[in-house]
Amino acid sequence: MNSRLTPHTAFLLTLAPLLWAGNAIVGRLVHDLVPPMTLNFLRWLIALLILLPLAGPVFRRDSGLWRHWRRYAVLGLLGVGMYNALQYLALQSSTPINVTLVAAGMPVWMMATGWLFFGAAISRRQIIGAVLSIGGVLVVLARGEWHHLLELRLVAGDLFMILATIAWSLYSWLLIRTTEPAPLRANWASFLVAQVGFGVAWSGLSAAGEWAFLAPAIHWNGTLVAALLYVAIGPAIIAFRCWGAGVQQAGPAIAAFFSNLTPLFAALMSSAFLGEAPHLYHGIAFLLIVGGIVVSSRRSA
Repeated sequence: MNSRLTPHTAFLLTLAPLLWAGNAIVGRLVHDLVPPMTLNFLRWLIALLILLPLAGPVFRRDSGLWRHWRRYAVLGLLGVGMYNALQYLALQSSTPINVTLVAAGMPVWMMATGWLFFGAAISRRQIIGAVLSIGGVLVVLARGEWHHLLELRLVAGDLFMILATIAWSLYSWLLIRTTEPAPLRANWASFLVAQVGFGVAWSGLSAAGEWAFLAPAIHWNGTLVAALLYVAIGPAIIAFRCWGAGVQQAGPAIAAFFSNLTPLFAALMSSAFLGEAPHLYHGIAFLLIVGGIVVSSRRSA
């Protein structure tokens, strides 16, 4: 695969983490209003209803989708049914910053997944980039003082996020496989709707199990409605579109480093909601994360 990182591709891969950081903040804010599996189902159901006018014909018998339904069922399971549900589940017991920091192991998981299952080579530049990028995450975690790392305590939510990160790594590598007809893949809305359609089915099963065994409740109010609209339009439709296009242009291994911007954005958003100004260590973390992206994406001479 010929991976390229252009300014346009970098913008796409930066916008997605920004929106996903907002998703973590919003998911935490409404965790007492709606159960996690139900939140995931409602999010993607709204996204599907918005996307259908753009790509409804993709579900017709002659669209080419049904010859490749297994692929889209797996993409929908990993990217929609598992990753997002596990993230919302993680936010029940963990904080947005912790959840996004755990997910910052993405470059390592992405490289390991590509090497183990897709025959991808791991370069020295990628390893150095991973060290720099994760170093930036640790700076945020330590809040500029390394002794804070000793105070870190992982909770159940952090373990759920590790599983979510592995699922997302598999999803990203599968994105670059081109087994479906060109017309189906060429239309971004059709490509996304095909995944979301199966993803809604998977998340619907999870939500049904949640209601069958846990007897949860939804507390409807303006905050929840606004949150649902945000997570359906921003982190779902826009971010998935940007990430999919960015991964296809730059490759999963390089794109993974941009995911480490998510905890930085989450920290800044958390500070904003708490009325706190950004600190010097946020800037240092940003430079380390961007440095990891630059080093990992440079071509060997």
